Amino acid sequence: MLLEEALPLIDFDSDFLFSELDSLGVTTILMMLSDEFGIELEATDATPKNLKTLDSIVALVERKLAEK
Repeated sequence: MLLEEALPLIDFDSDFLFSELDSLGVTTILMMLSDEFGIELEATDATPKNLKTLDSIVALVERKLAEK
């Protein structure tokens, strides 16, 4: 998985993924997803709700893709 390669110390199966992320991890996720999917992710998207689990990250990307 793309994010696991970039952030190998993060447990993406965690139910509390956001709590494992520091600011660099959050920035890395937003930048990688923006580049990979051609979507615009901003600092306001980096909420605990959006980054709580891998499923919530997928939902965020799907919402952004639908807005394109």
